[in-house]
Amino acid sequence: MAERVDFESSSGPRLAGLVDPPRGELRGWGVFAHGFTLGKDCAAASRICKQLADEGIGMLRFDNLGLGDSEGDWGDGSFSHKVADTAQAVRFMESTGRPVRLLVGHSFGGAAVIAAAHLLDGFGAVVSIGAPYEPAHVEHNYDALVDRIMSDGEAPFLIGGKALTLRRHFIEDVRAADLHERIHSLRPALLVMHSPTDNTVGIINASKIFRAARHPRSFVSLEGADHLLTGRDQARRAARIVSAWADPYLDA
Repeated sequence: MAERVDFESSSGPRLAGLVDPPRGELRGWGVFAHGFTLGKDCAAASRICKQLADEGIGMLRFDNLGLGDSEGDWGDGSFSHKVADTAQAVRFMESTGRPVRLLVGHSFGGAAVIAAAHLLDGFGAVVSIGAPYEPAHVEHNYDALVDRIMSDGEAPFLIGGKALTLRRHFIEDVRAADLHERIHSLRPALLVMHSPTDNTVGIINASKIFRAARHPRSFVSLEGADHLLTGRDQARRAARIVSAWADPYLDA
């Protein structure tokens, strides 16, 4: 059964998480970063982490600022906050005697784990799933609001049934984020996973990430999957691939 945990975010409010404990022999520990406004209980996060746990890799998945069970206001966050909070999640796990060797991120979270890797030492592998090459790609979710936000400072933002507030500093932060150099200078091994039929974040993003990375790097095409990995077998298949690929980089 998943263990409910909470830890302090980089900006103060506490973030809620679930640790899916490994079944059988422990192979290692990892942290999962969810997509833009999805949360720890979305299909991709839940199914991937549970499958990895079934294969001996314990995983922490957590709600970002103001989402799900976490404290704070989502509108106060940014891409930089997401990156810093991913690093905070790793430090929390290590403080409880669970050294993290694997970072997995889906969509916007895939960009975040690549950036967060530069804030950490000692882990071996990073996985991006359906990630954008440029974090500003997320702007397509709110492009109709950009002019209003830039002039007024903020605007209400409805996405996936969530009523949120989007602020100018988020737009400015995500536009300023340069992932290219972080990819190119990444030291841990990188696995890029992407569906060729992803209509939300196109496959060209995976090509750019892969070309910018240095070895050890790998690419796996998630044939038949949609961006959110809504099919149960899609997320589980992705997790099984991650499990096999990450094996040399885990240190239980």
